[in-house]
This record gives sequence, structure tokens and C-alpha cells, in this order.
Amino acid sequence: MKRILVTAAAVLICTSSFAQKIVKGEIENAPQHETYQPTFRSDGSKKAPKNIILMIGDGTGLGQIASGYYANGGKLTVTNLKAWGWVTTQSADDFTTDSAASGTAYACGIKTKNYTVGLDADGNPAPNIPEIVSEKGIISGVLSTDDLNGATPASFFAHQKNRGMTAEIWGDLPSSKLTFWSAGSQEQFAAQSAETRAAIMENFTVVKDLNDPVAASAERLGYLPTAVQSGYIKDGRTDYLPTTTRYALRFLKERCARRKGFFIMIEGARIDKASHANVYDSMVLEMLDFDQAIEEAIRFADEDGETLVIISADHETGGATLTGGDPAKGNVNGLFVSDWHTPSPVPIFAYGPHSQDFMGIQGNDEVAQKIIKLLLGK
Repeated sequence: MKRILVTAAAVLICTSSFAQKIVKGEIENAPQHETYQPTFRSDGSKKAPKNIILMIGDGTGLGQIASGYYANGGKLTVTNLKAWGWVTTQSADDFTTDSAASGTAYACGIKTKNYTVGLDADGNPAPNIPEIVSEKGIISGVLSTDDLNGATPASFFAHQKNRGMTAEIWGDLPSSKLTFWSAGSQEQFAAQSAETRAAIMENFTVVKDLNDPVAASAERLGYLPTAVQSGYIKDGRTDYLPTTTRYALRFLKERCARRKGFFIMIEGARIDKASHANVYDSMVLEMLDFDQAIEEAIRFADEDGETLVIISADHETGGATLTGGDPAKGNVNGLFVSDWHTPSPVPIFAYGPHSQDFMGIQGNDEVAQKIIKLLLGK
């Protein structure tokens, strides 16, 4: 039985103007998985993609990816890709973004102020990708290991002045352009008002189990896992993200068979949360889980031949880096220098038609602008 250990030691390094925290951690005998080697048949082709999958590893910088890479024996599906670059993440009012401003940049193609969801810097509603592409018959989805009102998933359907407006964000869901969503939990859904729950169930078939027969025939579907299923891997979550990724992609493909394609945003949210908490082994586990969801997306793209997969992050969290390890044993040592976001550029990877468009350095708002142009055929 594989054993996971974490040790943490906090040291304060003081200067005349500030104190910087360094938290050390390690993971031993990480649960390694085999990675998928893409075929590259459609990669880099100039034909416009029919479908686009945007995958956001919340808080995932180079340190998080490298930690997962070495913990998994020196391999990840995401690092098997050829097209990659960097994304700058600054918001309209701060050099260091939060998830709401960066999520809005990815969702709407604009820069906005921190804590703002789906609004421009002047507070006006900004159309998001699902809204924009719906006019051409393209359907959309959102999937996350965060709550549905979490800043990143909310940016793809809600328009609110503050990410903390939980009730108002859930209240935006019935009028959204989503065809599929899964995030949050049964418990959190139950905490919303009766009016909001009724409006959501009027517009979506809402299930607690994807094996529920009504899910197969639903035109618009919401899947609510339990709090354990959508929580941390360390707290009992198993394969919710990769399994639901596989289901969502096939669900959307079936619903758009006679239409013009689909868009979905898939978030590995708890890489960020573990990095905020400076819990190194939990961060690595979340990174490995996200990579298995990436595998599902890349396999789908290979089977489909008309799908572009884009993998990036809304920002880096914790200034994570490596200090040592033994990849063959799944042992990695690392540290965090902060418990907050950093302004460092984050990696971006792409696979499928037009993957080359995402190489080099670009802003998070530019990523969305490229997605919109590709889906609209411009």
C-alpha cells in the first residue's frame, strides 16, 4: 500500500521591510499513473476546431507542474504535448490577479478588477464565451472541483460585482447558456433558496448520480456530487474529475451532433486551495488528478479529430518550487514562499487544430479572444 507523508517546517526570513514565510513539504510514494501519448494526427492542423476544451489548473504554475511531473516518475500527459507557451495574468487594477479577474479574462476576453465576476472594469456585464458562441448554435459546459459559485466557474455564466455574492451567482445559472454543469455539491445546492433551486430545476435536469437514467435523455444537465466527491483527494475524493470529464465530453458531443460544436471549461480547483494552505503533498495529489482529467480530454481530441484542448492556469499560488526528490520512488521535496497568489506567468499547453496559435507569450484575455475567433470561424 502506497504511503503518503507530509512534513512542514515554517521559517521566517526577516528583512528590514518584510517577513517572508518559507514552508517546506514532501510527498513520498506518490500514487503514480501511466500517461497518454497523443497521436498528434490533428495537432497543429489549420482547420478550425469544432469543439474547444479549456482546462484551468487553478493556482498552477511551473512549480506545481514540475512537482507532479517528478512525483509521477518524470512524466505527465500534459508534458507529452508539443505546443506550449506562457500566459500573463495581471488584472485591470492589480499586478497580482485573483481568480475572479483572471477567470473573467478567460471567460470574456477582457481585463477587469479583482473580485469581479463577468463584469468589465467599469462594472458593466461582459458577454462570456458560452453567451457569445450560443448565437451560432454552439453549446457549452462548466466542470470544477470547486463550488459552482467559485470565481473561475462562475465567470463562465454569472455577472456579479463581487465573487462573494454566492446567492446571486447561483441565481444567474437558470438564465445562463450552459448545457452541462457539474461543480459544488448536493449540500451546497440545498443551501440555496427554494426559488433559486426551482428555477435551476426548471431549466436543467439535476441529478446526484450520473447513472440516473434521466441523465441520458436530458437536454441540459446539472450533476451535483457529494461534498466528499468534490472535496480534496486527501479527504476521500476519488476519480470525480477525470470521470466527469469523460462523461461531460460525450454528453456535449451527443447534444451538438446536429449543431456546430461545443465549448467547455474544466477546472482543477484544489491545486490552488492546497497551495494557499501550503500543504505540499495535497497539492501534488491534486496536480496528478488534474493530469488524469487532461488525459481524458486529449484522448477525446484524438478520437474526435476536430477538438482543440487548451490547458493553463488563472494564476500561480504560493511560489512553489522543488528542492529535491527521487522520481523513481515517487518522492519529491518542495517548498512554498507565500500563501497567496504570485504575478508569475503561467504555462499554457495546447493540442489539436490551431494549437500553434497558443505558443509564445500572451495575456489571459488574449487566450479567450483566440478561442472566440476560432469557434466563430473568424
